[in-house]
Amino acid sequence: MARYILKRLLLMIPVFIGISFLVFAMLELSPGDPAQIILGMKATPEALDNLRQQMGLNDPFWLRYIRYIGGVLHGSFGSSWRTSLPVLSEIAARIPVTLRVALGAMILTVLIGIPIGIISAVKQYSLTDNLTLCGALLFSSMPAFWFGTLLVLLFALRLSWLPATGSDSINSYILPWITLAASNAASLVRMTRSSMLEVIRADYIKMARAKGASERQVILRHALRNALLPIITIVGMNFAGLMGGTVVIEQVFTLTGLGTLAINSVRALDVPMVLGEVLFIAMLTSIINLFVDVLYVYIDPRLKSQYVKTKKAKVKE
Repeated sequence: MARYILKRLLLMIPVFIGISFLVFAMLELSPGDPAQIILGMKATPEALDNLRQQMGLNDPFWLRYIRYIGGVLHGSFGSSWRTSLPVLSEIAARIPVTLRVALGAMILTVLIGIPIGIISAVKQYSLTDNLTLCGALLFSSMPAFWFGTLLVLLFALRLSWLPATGSDSINSYILPWITLAASNAASLVRMTRSSMLEVIRADYIKMARAKGASERQVILRHALRNALLPIITIVGMNFAGLMGGTVVIEQVFTLTGLGTLAINSVRALDVPMVLGEVLFIAMLTSIINLFVDVLYVYIDPRLKSQYVKTKKAKVKE
């Protein structure tokens, strides 16, 4: 397992290089002049030329890219052109807000999505199942900004129960959690239901019932465990997407997370900040995917036995 993890970590290096090159090239082809954006429209040509020289914008594309990659390999992601602060410190300052939003929304998604999906699968074609599917379709179809705005109008402006903006207290995160959990839980309900339906029809489930196992043991111990792989996959993907920056939700609730940082950096053509955040999100997504793959082995005994057999075969050779 350690060898597999090390191999996956090494494979991240060419992925990061490819992502950084694509983003660097896209920003290079984007219209606009970073020096003009920083100094304003009233800046003199001499001031613009001096700033471009200081920022290295007059150098060729390949030279600037190689210089940036060399700095990254030495642990330096540069400084923001917009704020003149180190890129890593800017990202680190925004991580707590995004982490609170992502963790809270993901926990709420799992607590809602998996139980409802199991109940819907167990009571297939019943009234509960039909209502569940209609609700899942409804929440998955609603745009996040629209649903978030409705929550603000109801709970913040009309009832005054919760704050509409900011990130000063836990109460400030309740509405963003509900907004994000609504669509994510809807997709998780459908995935849990379909995965459970495939497992419930299996022969070993019928065998467990024939041996006298209670329905609770059959569902939770036998069926759910074997249906967890696709469920864990979609949970990992959703969590990686949330950590990548919930741009729309942060704009609706005025949260200063990674999504807001990305929007401001792209608008200002802040190349070091955009590249630093993209690489950070790519690294985070790769680590989450690796964690999900490793978790597969401990959940599914078939994968674990296959891994052990492969390892023993290599030792014999």
